[in-house]
Amino acid sequence: MFVLGERVRLRAMEPADAEALWRWNHDPEVMRWMDAGYAQTLARVRTWLEGRERNAYGDVLFGVDAPAEPAAGWRLIGLVRLSGAEPETGCAELDVYLGEKDFWGKGFGTDAVRTVCRYAFEAMRLHKVTLTVVTENAAALQVYRRVGFVEEGRLREVFRREGRWLDKYTMGLLEGELK
Repeated sequence: MFVLGERVRLRAMEPADAEALWRWNHDPEVMRWMDAGYAQTLARVRTWLEGRERNAYGDVLFGVDAPAEPAAGWRLIGLVRLSGAEPETGCAELDVYLGEKDFWGKGFGTDAVRTVCRYAFEAMRLHKVTLTVVTENAAALQVYRRVGFVEEGRLREVFRREGRWLDKYTMGLLEGELK
């Protein structure tokens, strides 16, 4: 099953995606605004993908594919995840990143966020999607605002990067606000 956007398609992550995920997670430029955690081996990332529960209502992980060179099919460029979804609350939290830097700034991230939010509202019947984002991550903020997310609060000094403590915004998108 694929979830189609205007420029991307979303699909379940596969163990074969481990190498790309491992590479992205070890690229300081890709991980600049992310809570990177600790370095993992390629074998550990592959084991995590192999042992991961199948996508279900409470936790959906999609690979973001974009068209590759003409007639070359699709290329994995990033991932999106909706987690913590519960029918009782009608909410889920969004995580997203594009690991392939040659796709940055070209609308693929915006389409991936819009597509996964459309999936959240239509297929999962959620009422709200939330996220947190470092206040200095201008590119991500531009994407989220373009899709319709609004700032709902500020978490003070919860992210450390380059020797400084930075704030994060909490942002939300209600069903019916998707642009």
